[in-house]
Amino acid sequence: MLALFGPTGVGKTDVAIAVADRLRARGQRPVAVSADALQVYRGLETLTGVPTAQQLDRLEHRLISFLAVSERFSVAEYADMAHAEIDGLLADGATPIVVGGTGLYLRAAIATLELRPPPPEGVRERWETALVEQGPEALHARLAREAPWAAASIEPRDRHRIVRSLELLDQGALVEPEGPNRLWTDDTRHPTRLVGLVRDRDELYARIERRIDAMVAAGAAGEVRRAAAAGASPTARVALGFAELLTGDVDAMKQRTRRYARRQLTWMRKLAGVELVDVGGRTPEDVAALIDSAPA
Repeated sequence: MLALFGPTGVGKTDVAIAVADRLRARGQRPVAVSADALQVYRGLETLTGVPTAQQLDRLEHRLISFLAVSERFSVAEYADMAHAEIDGLLADGATPIVVGGTGLYLRAAIATLELRPPPPEGVRERWETALVEQGPEALHARLAREAPWAAASIEPRDRHRIVRSLELLDQGALVEPEGPNRLWTDDTRHPTRLVGLVRDRDELYARIERRIDAMVAAGAAGEVRRAAAAGASPTARVALGFAELLTGDVDAMKQRTRRYARRQLTWMRKLAGVELVDVGGRTPEDVAALIDSAPA
């Protein structure tokens, strides 16, 4: 199967559709499996960049918009669902195309991860109360004092990852990594070709700015307010722009998204076996042809 990874705004969906067109021309049945931590939520489609109705008409996508915004969701739950979808598609003779920008979810889809334990009862609630009372920056500073290697890879306002790290710290399960990261092995469940899409950084940032302007024009702020009123869960609220659009700070949303894209690019270059394809100056069809012509 094929896996397409890349930073937000790079053009993954359009490339996946163009690749699917080429596969169908050869008699295959491509189906996309989303590897995005936030596109699972129903009611956040504009904010999270879920494919449009027209795009879905061209390529079926699984694991999008199926979960109520009030529900929590974990990578362990996602892994079970993604494995079931991929195994079922392969058994039916279809060609899965895993598409995503959430690195951990991509690896969860194509590999078997060694996931850390869930928190004991009451631990998460205690840290979430502290989050409300003290703010994410204060908890991030605490994490930086006690586990600087963990804090270094987490934004000071990333509420979900800060709380999760402190939970693990409480359990003695937040251990400084030694040697290669288990998430970056090339030991996949099925033979998988992993393609990473990249662009010139200035071009990528310009696309991100335009994309966010388009989201705001399409009503993303109203979408976020409705989700908040419906009791959006902590895992839904980590969506890029959720907190910023609640306060109307579009510039902060753009800044946070650019930082996230940088981390995605760094993460992608550490993936074992990834083929990097520069999509700059090329149409999605050009990129699909390039992917199709390269040796697997």
